[in-house]
Amino acid sequence: MESLDLRVLADALAWKRAGHAVTLVTVVQTWGSAPRPPGALLAVRDDGVVSGSVSGGCVEDDLIARTKAAFAAAGVQARDAAKPSLIVYGVSKEEATRFGLPCGGTLRLVQEPVQDAGWLEQLLARTAGHRLVARSLSLASGQVTLSDAVRGQGMQFDGSTLTTVFGPKWRLLLIGAGQLSQAVAQMANVLDFEVLVCDPREEYAATLGLEGVQRVPGMPDDVVRELLPDAHTAIVALTHDPKLDDMALLEALKSAAFYVGALGSRRNQETRKQRLAEHFDLSADELARLHGPVGLRLGAKTPAEIAVAIVAEIIQVKNAITPTVASAPGRAVA
Repeated sequence: MESLDLRVLADALAWKRAGHAVTLVTVVQTWGSAPRPPGALLAVRDDGVVSGSVSGGCVEDDLIARTKAAFAAAGVQARDAAKPSLIVYGVSKEEATRFGLPCGGTLRLVQEPVQDAGWLEQLLARTAGHRLVARSLSLASGQVTLSDAVRGQGMQFDGSTLTTVFGPKWRLLLIGAGQLSQAVAQMANVLDFEVLVCDPREEYAATLGLEGVQRVPGMPDDVVRELLPDAHTAIVALTHDPKLDDMALLEALKSAAFYVGALGSRRNQETRKQRLAEHFDLSADELARLHGPVGLRLGAKTPAEIAVAIVAEIIQVKNAITPTVASAPGRAVA
């Protein structure tokens, strides 16, 4: 589950705390060409304000109208007692055309009045602690239960129970605060990564002033170790200083981080791997996890272009896309 959905839940919680009635809508099944996948989430407030999307704009207006009408017709007690229900859009070609669903696509949705904000608070707290959480909704009662989930677990719906998985926000730890790191940080921030930067060199760290990017004090190996990298964490060493980069890589390659990369030419990467194997006892399998030279082969030359290559490879690995060409740096650095 992407962090976009966590923002939807955070908005829903804020609205409930402010005294609004809120409905959540989840895509549970699609046929044909559908703009949003199963699990996509939308929150609708009693006054029609929305967060998220279930169709890219095709059916949202109708959902807003339905929700406002239902809230207006019901008293406070009736709102709190309302149960989840199924909604289907695009059951006919004419209806698909009416709602703008492409290629005759059909959407099956679960509409769920939020009765209690307690589960929202718990779920957001658990994901903030970098835990995967499964949320199960009973359509018969509207009751929500939370449990631990495992990576790879997907949404399930059997007609009576809807289970969706919410993961922690994807995060990126950059070793180094130089020009390239700042470019990578800006792009990752736009992509909604939690971006952390570690650089014990004050002359570099002092220039780091990007909104939404957090500086983490300490030496790289200590920072990686204390971060407890998980399968939602990427780590990239960009100082080009072996004393700093190798310290971070030593811990990163032994961790559960889904991506570990390092700046440097092919020759430097081979030298680095020999050094890590000989002096730090890293296994061949651990060393094979290193993306180095870092980034996709884009022919990049400027810091911004190289940053694009790095972030693109991180997204490629995150989304489990098999590369069509061998990974290589946008620009080899000796």
